[in-house]
Amino acid sequence: MAEEHLAGKLAVILHADVSGSTQMVQQDERLAHQRIQDTFHLLADTVVEYSGRVLELRGDALLAEFERPSDAVAATLKFQSGHRKILSSINDDLKPEVRVGIALGEVVVADNTITGAGVVMAQRVEQLSDPGGLCITAAMRESLSGRLPVDFENLGPKELKGFEEPVGVYKITQRGDAAIPPPESQTVSGKSKVSLRHLAVLTAVVLIIAAATAYWTNQQGPLEETASAELTAAPTPVRPSIAVLPFTNMSSDPEQEYFADGMTEDLITDISRISGLKVIARHSTFSYKGQKLDVRDVGRELGASHVIEGSVRKAGNTVRITIQLIDASDGQHVWAERYDRELRDVFAIQDNVIGEIITALALKLTPEEEKRVSKHGTENLAAYDLFMRGRKQESYFNKESFIEAQQFYEQAVALDSNYAEAWARLAQIHAMNGQFGWVKDIAAADQRALKLVEKSIELDPDIPFIRYSYSRILARDSIGQQKRAIEEARAAIELDPNYADAHAYLGQLYILTGQAEKTIEPITTAMGINPNFPFWYHYTYGFAYFFMGEYEIAAENIEKAVERNPNVFFLRTAYAASLAMAGRLDDAEWQIDELHGLGFNKTLEEFISETPVQHPAYRSLYREGLEKAGLS
Repeated sequence: MAEEHLAGKLAVILHADVSGSTQMVQQDERLAHQRIQDTFHLLADTVVEYSGRVLELRGDALLAEFERPSDAVAATLKFQSGHRKILSSINDDLKPEVRVGIALGEVVVADNTITGAGVVMAQRVEQLSDPGGLCITAAMRESLSGRLPVDFENLGPKELKGFEEPVGVYKITQRGDAAIPPPESQTVSGKSKVSLRHLAVLTAVVLIIAAATAYWTNQQGPLEETASAELTAAPTPVRPSIAVLPFTNMSSDPEQEYFADGMTEDLITDISRISGLKVIARHSTFSYKGQKLDVRDVGRELGASHVIEGSVRKAGNTVRITIQLIDASDGQHVWAERYDRELRDVFAIQDNVIGEIITALALKLTPEEEKRVSKHGTENLAAYDLFMRGRKQESYFNKESFIEAQQFYEQAVALDSNYAEAWARLAQIHAMNGQFGWVKDIAAADQRALKLVEKSIELDPDIPFIRYSYSRILARDSIGQQKRAIEEARAAIELDPNYADAHAYLGQLYILTGQAEKTIEPITTAMGINPNFPFWYHYTYGFAYFFMGEYEIAAENIEKAVERNPNVFFLRTAYAASLAMAGRLDDAEWQIDELHGLGFNKTLEEFISETPVQHPAYRSLYREGLEKAGLS
């Protein structure tokens, strides 16, 4: 791998988040997420209007960069002015109020990522802001021109975590009904005009913040997430993005639901392998199953430029499949087709649909991608049907359904011994049985899983799910090959750049191997692909920050996972440790009490001996947090 290019520079960094987002989600998760997303899209548009660059847009936070301090402040005030009017028209309590912090500081640009003292300082200052308010650093105050109709309130020097010297902070408010100046004109090169006085101030500011920057960069590991390459563009997608909605089962027999779901999943899997296309993850699109939808709303909520809808009617040996590709911006059909065929032609139908999508969106495939999207796991229709039945049972995620799924997969490979993905699914069933304690001999289940997944790798190493499954099995405690697991997770992502769970699991593996600072990029990428992501994404994101020493950020994110799954022990332990290390001992002790109330009866030593966190320093830190929380 080529050595990463590093470049430092001075930048104006804006960080924004929604105040009280957790409470909003608790009231109405779907509506809260929709309003938060709409809010940040509006803010992102305003940032771009004032010549800013959106570095990261995820969940309930936005990170942006400007060349001029006045542009950053003007963009914030214009957004807040318009947003207040929007909030005033809402009649319920789900009002996403945005607080903003802006700092002038040094950042480090490493190829397509940006981090550094300026990023962290903006986040720290934002936390001092009121809901719907704006705070800036003293360096920003000195750099602002007099054209802005604002008032400054000096909040004095503030102790900011990660900075040795106190940082001066000002609160900014818009003066009366004075209008915010529109964006200034740009130079021919597209860069903002900067006065000599402004340049002199910037130079002086570099010297002022040098000591704080030096202190920050010498800490163990970065204190703030980097912005991934995929998120460094403006909010408008630079490549087509598709959300494939669950196909409707039009058969008279509700038992045929597995077939409609299976066709949907296979289409998602196939088009996900196209690098020029962003494909929203199954977990997000299946959350709309059974709902009456406006595709324009779906596109906005999931960040998709196009939506695919379809229906399946399976009767005897015939199948009717109706499918349509829709432009999510206006609801207009781009392409639609109906197929009335013999069931044995189902694979040809799948190939035809993929070809039509590629043509309609003018996508260009590499030779490798052409091979992957045209490959079927089996030509045996009966084996394929059993495979889809097994996958449906597996999705119910309980011991009884896993037993049925295992039987279906075993029948599928009996009909086609070269069915690589069916072998991998069977391997995963054994591994999950061990993970959840549904078998007596966990180590034997893991070894059986390893043997089966290695067989599937031999049959076809180019199926993303197989490499992902191999990664998960290699990381099992009884096997303990976490470094090889990282390689396999990366291989799955290379084969399928849209594999959200593979990105997220790679983030988990970085934690397990003592590289928490690497977790943020893949987990935020996963969140972008899978907007309605499962609880363990929040957990992974928060747990990474725990090991990076950012305990408040860790607690905030793990809390979101706990809210969605309050009975999961490992979430409670991570949350308790984060709270304790953040100094919130009463809250931490309460979490331990809740654990015991849920039936958790392990001692500290027993729990630590079983935790998958094997890195010595991380293990020691985790122990310290749990001990402070009161686990003994």
